[in-house]
Amino acid sequence: MSQVGAPRGRTCSRTIRSVALLTSGVLALPVLAACSSDGDERSKAPAAAQDVGPAARDRIADGGTLRWAVDTVPTTLNTFQADADAATSRIAGAVLPSLFTLDKTGRPQRNPDYLESAKIIEREPKQVVLYKLNQQAVWSDGRELGAADFVAQWRALSGKDSAYWTARNAGYERIQKIERGANDLEVRVTFNKPYADWRALFSPLYPKDVMGAPNSFNDGARAKLKATAGPFQLKEMDRADREITLVRNPRWWGARPKLDTIVLSAVPRDKRAAALAAGTLDLAEIDSPVAERITQARHNKGGGAGPQTGAGPASGARGPGAETTAASATPSSAEENGSDEEDEEKAEAARESREKKTRALAKYAKEQRGLGGYVVRKSLEPAFTQLALNGETGPLADERVRRAVARALDRKKLAEAVLKPLGLPANPPGSHLALAGQHAYADSSDALGDQNTREAQALLADAGWTPGGAVKKDDGTKAGSEADADKKKDKEKDKEKEKGENGSETSGTDKKKEDKQEEKKEDKGDKEAGAKDSESGSASDSDSASDEGAYIVGDNKPGRGAPLSETGSRVIAPAAVGQARWLDDADVNAQDRQPGGMAGAYAPGGTAAPAADSASPSTTSSASASASASPSTSASPLPGPLGKDGKPLTLRFVLPSGPGSEQLRTVGQKIARMLDRIGIRTEITKVADADYFKDHVASGDYDLALYSWPATAYPATDGRPIYAKPVPASDGSLLVEQNYTRVGTDHINQLFDQAASELDEKAARDLLRRADARIWAAAGSIPLYQRPQLVAAKPAVANAGAFAFAAPRYEDIGFKDPAKSGPEQPQKSAGATQSPEASPKESADETGNDSGNDSGNDSGNESAGESDEQ
Repeated sequence: MSQVGAPRGRTCSRTIRSVALLTSGVLALPVLAACSSDGDERSKAPAAAQDVGPAARDRIADGGTLRWAVDTVPTTLNTFQADADAATSRIAGAVLPSLFTLDKTGRPQRNPDYLESAKIIEREPKQVVLYKLNQQAVWSDGRELGAADFVAQWRALSGKDSAYWTARNAGYERIQKIERGANDLEVRVTFNKPYADWRALFSPLYPKDVMGAPNSFNDGARAKLKATAGPFQLKEMDRADREITLVRNPRWWGARPKLDTIVLSAVPRDKRAAALAAGTLDLAEIDSPVAERITQARHNKGGGAGPQTGAGPASGARGPGAETTAASATPSSAEENGSDEEDEEKAEAARESREKKTRALAKYAKEQRGLGGYVVRKSLEPAFTQLALNGETGPLADERVRRAVARALDRKKLAEAVLKPLGLPANPPGSHLALAGQHAYADSSDALGDQNTREAQALLADAGWTPGGAVKKDDGTKAGSEADADKKKDKEKDKEKEKGENGSETSGTDKKKEDKQEEKKEDKGDKEAGAKDSESGSASDSDSASDEGAYIVGDNKPGRGAPLSETGSRVIAPAAVGQARWLDDADVNAQDRQPGGMAGAYAPGGTAAPAADSASPSTTSSASASASASPSTSASPLPGPLGKDGKPLTLRFVLPSGPGSEQLRTVGQKIARMLDRIGIRTEITKVADADYFKDHVASGDYDLALYSWPATAYPATDGRPIYAKPVPASDGSLLVEQNYTRVGTDHINQLFDQAASELDEKAARDLLRRADARIWAAAGSIPLYQRPQLVAAKPAVANAGAFAFAAPRYEDIGFKDPAKSGPEQPQKSAGATQSPEASPKESADETGNDSGNDSGNDSGNESAGESDEQ
């Protein structure tokens, strides 16, 4: 573990994926073949269909303004800069050319609005790709798209000119030259090294006026765009009102946009319920508590009734005052009689409390009536939450300990805790490099193995961690009364510690009873345990699902020595902000802190660290049983914590403490209980959301952490910096790129490099699956579940919502026309498996001469899985 303020590695800007929020030798393992006979079949079906309220264009009204929530007003409109975020990418998708967009199965498809064709025309001696542009494609200033725009973008992103402040340049450094083809509509791109992911380039494409010079690249596209070429154009970015206004592009040559205007309103996640209730938004991504409130409001047909008092602690739809009991709601005799001055004060306080609750309930009921006007559109987000194991130092530097941690986890149970309450499929991801439904997906988790308590314990024993290993041996320096006195003091300290943790001493018999009770709770789905996991008995850490879960890293170490609970977990309050040393902007950029976007790591805006006087330590509840395991794989809990050389096996588990991170904390508590069963104790440290990724994950100041990675259509390019083996830099630091677990092998690096240069798609997929098997075996990153995607929408909004893999087609978004409200084609539920239709098979060298307008979110009549290639 690194010391406070001393980052243990640095990143580079070769390519950045948004996470939010990434060394050991070659593994001596049995055959790690990731391919299976039915792997390709499984990859064809997405785990959940998109849910966008599909409608054909002729059923959508012409005109109207869509008010769409975003997290922030972007600080730049250049998606290739370090501080670009999800709002930057949303604007770019509406106003700039994307030569290839993702379809509903996460595969890149040629965008016919900009390309007539794009294919490899030469492989030897150099790879040459020929782009034939749509002759109607023009910038908003009237100039045609052409080779000059391609050249300017290549030079800006090639990495050869440090004057360009770029965040990512993967692929562009492989280009040797770009030249005009037979005419102005043809662009020839010659590569100095084969590049399988060539479709990832030039999306979005910026005009040469932005990319042509360092000054214009660095500053010219931060608040405005001189020229655009999409169905919409940027009219205004109002930072005071926190709104971005997009209007129809009068020079757009494609299908006329149905909407007149799109207003992107910056509304924080914790303010969205109120904004929706007030009717100021038409479309907004939400978390599960808001989704539950909308569902309840619609169930109550307008929601005049307040919250149900019988709602459990896991219910995010509980209103204010839901915790009120009959005793507290009934006036006492002192309140009624007011026998003396003290009783009168108590009665007055009670009346004020009731009045406050009454006002809160009235406000809640009013909001519920407003929320009843929305529907929840849900699917699975193309991103997965993982448990990251920092393998740089400490116990987790030993591959056997990492594998033991992984084998202790019941991934299915963790996925069900998040997704099952939402009615979404809860199958844990079997790949680090693709998700179910993507062409590259294959389940390679067998390289690590399923949950097995006995094998996990055996791995720890092989690594030297034993039940008696934590006992310190007497060094013989003390004898007689001095030694006896020290032993007596130690016993007294242990008793005091137990009292401090448990409130009273617990006998061995009581402890066994508690363990049995916890096992029963686990078997019942962790309902009671989930409630006990909540901080200070609140409902925030319940098992109800949430859409958060993606983060990436920093360096800040709160004080150790917090009291150890019955489970061996320590919970430490957030550290003061001043203790953290910030990384340079070049090390961790804003793309690593914002969900969504072109590429990068998820990381929330977060909240400020609580004041020191309000941050009080809290302890986790006891739970000695992991998720239910079969008799063949289960084992009796160990009699005590494991140790070696007098040191206990304790791992520091860093979790965010903010109000939007309840689900991560709930999952973290479940993981702690599963690890406790094999003798691993966890020291849970809760830190402010704003510090979580940068000051802990990215800098390596953690043993265990939870954050998410987005899926990608280009795993050879985007996966390498996340999973490649870190290498020493010239200054002696560790160049980790985005491999924040610091776990990797030379073989993984080689497989990624081979896949990136392999132009045969089937061979490239095989290389990636082999790399994924090695990543599983190294046990630095354990995928847990695909994140839920929940979107509140006015029922009339068409072709927008939970897009899943697909890119939005902004020109098809609009409001259903009431005058044309005939029967719609039935839509599959978000949890249904979606089988794509067959599509014309093309050469691997060419992409999409017959794709039509099927890229991304179609107008509602196309097959969800339609693709230009097989």
